[in-house]
Amino acid sequence: MIDFDGMSFNELISGRIMNALAEHDPQYGELPHDQVGNRVTRNCFMAAVARINGLPFFPKVAEFCDASLHTYCDPTVLTRGFFSPICTSGDQLIVAIANPWSPLADEYLAPRFPDLEIVKIVTLASEISRAIESVASSSGPSRSELEAIDVEDQDDDIRDFDVTTDYTEPMAQLVATIMADAVKQRASDIHFKVEKEVFYYAFRVDGDLQQKVEIPMKLKDRLDAFLLNLMKLPTEIRNTTPGISGRFTISYFHRPIDIRYERHRTYRGYHVTMRLLDKGHINVTLGKGTLAFDEETLFELYKVMKVPAGIIVMSGPTGSGKSTTLNAILRELNRPEVNILTLENPVEDEVAGITHCDLKSPKEFKPMISSFMRSDPDIILMGEVRDIESAELAIEAAVTGHKVLTTIHTPRASQIIERFEQLGIERWKIAQTLKAACAQRLVKVLCPYCKEPSEGIDETNRRVFCLDDSWANTPAFVAKQGGCAECRGTGYSGRTAILEIIPITPKVSDMLSKGEISPYELEVKIQEEGKLPNLRKAGLRLLKEGKTDLAAVSKVIDMTYSDD
Repeated sequence: MIDFDGMSFNELISGRIMNALAEHDPQYGELPHDQVGNRVTRNCFMAAVARINGLPFFPKVAEFCDASLHTYCDPTVLTRGFFSPICTSGDQLIVAIANPWSPLADEYLAPRFPDLEIVKIVTLASEISRAIESVASSSGPSRSELEAIDVEDQDDDIRDFDVTTDYTEPMAQLVATIMADAVKQRASDIHFKVEKEVFYYAFRVDGDLQQKVEIPMKLKDRLDAFLLNLMKLPTEIRNTTPGISGRFTISYFHRPIDIRYERHRTYRGYHVTMRLLDKGHINVTLGKGTLAFDEETLFELYKVMKVPAGIIVMSGPTGSGKSTTLNAILRELNRPEVNILTLENPVEDEVAGITHCDLKSPKEFKPMISSFMRSDPDIILMGEVRDIESAELAIEAAVTGHKVLTTIHTPRASQIIERFEQLGIERWKIAQTLKAACAQRLVKVLCPYCKEPSEGIDETNRRVFCLDDSWANTPAFVAKQGGCAECRGTGYSGRTAILEIIPITPKVSDMLSKGEISPYELEVKIQEEGKLPNLRKAGLRLLKEGKTDLAAVSKVIDMTYSDD
């Protein structure tokens, strides 16, 4: 049986799907059913499903969804059944479905639209979720709703916090509304802050904090206690502990979303940051979507993945997509004959066939890795190298013949070596085990509906960002001030990853061990050769292709110097 995007198909249907996939790409013919979810892209899989049923496939339909049709429907039923009415055309009702073999769409919609003929199109399960979200009423709490909350209300013990249901308890409804709105806007984080005379929250979307939404100051302690209760933490710790870490899960139209909670005390109160880990939208594939690297970068990345043993390190600031890329690499490496173990805090992307381990506290790290080493692993993913202990264990695992994937916080790929040294690891040990030093950034992509052409780049910006005079006449685009409805007024629509790779070959390893070359000199040497991808070159390529603008590139890459 094939399980894909939350749908299960029996053996007969699975066989037909595999035959259709093999017609598209012969290599899929030998693919085991349990590997389909890791090896086949969503678009390719659903296109095969549509072809088998003689239906058209539309990967994008959410933008055309008519909100009035959803007033007749229960969004929970639509989400569970993987279908959604989209629009009408004459006497026809266009319905998007993800599972053409399910009769639920006909059974549910026919009585509600008796005068319309149901016409089906196939789309992605995630696109159906987007269609339902796009018409769901969630625009943040009103002022009257906020003021109506009684600070004396008692908490309920919420075990499974569904943010798309209605609560009679006002604080539960407030938090549910805020979190549902955050998911709908594809926010990566929610910030709650207390300042001198104001208490507010703000979403981080595509790397930028959005507009502040004020909340009455009287609710700050009440909301704080409610969030602590969601994690089953006693409210007494909020005044005795400088920092509080926790996690809980919300349900958004029956889609589980993990929330990573961090709270620290401030002069005026507290600052809460909640990271949203929406697994329902995670289906990372190298070369697709956010990870649509150019051919040169993909080739070097695949080359790195072929290294049998050693450490592959992905660096970059918080929120640069390091873990996402490593998870995409794991999907490529995942085979029945390979034993892959991961140690993460928290587990962000659960992949079938891979053993994921959740790190509950820093004290568990050393015994867990020691246990890993006795579990006959081929590949180990360590969430992050942050101290001498984790660095030494990564080195030890690589020396004993394992492939180790991990992340670290450094601005440049070459500084990974120096960071290991700062943690107390000798240069020769790093040089022996490190096989690839990578740096990644996420660059905002211009909204394709409202981006505006620009007459090249002016002299001041060329001088500031070290661009030659050819850029004066190079066609470019910029974000429209105020954006449009499609990009929610931001001028940008999503982000894309760019990558820098420094492979550590045996020759380079020997030179680093002997001190014949410094990490920075190695980086400059590689850039002079011009064969390997680097952040500046990748950023300028996106700029030249009209996918982003100079403001977005310069925000994530230091463009004020050039090594040329």
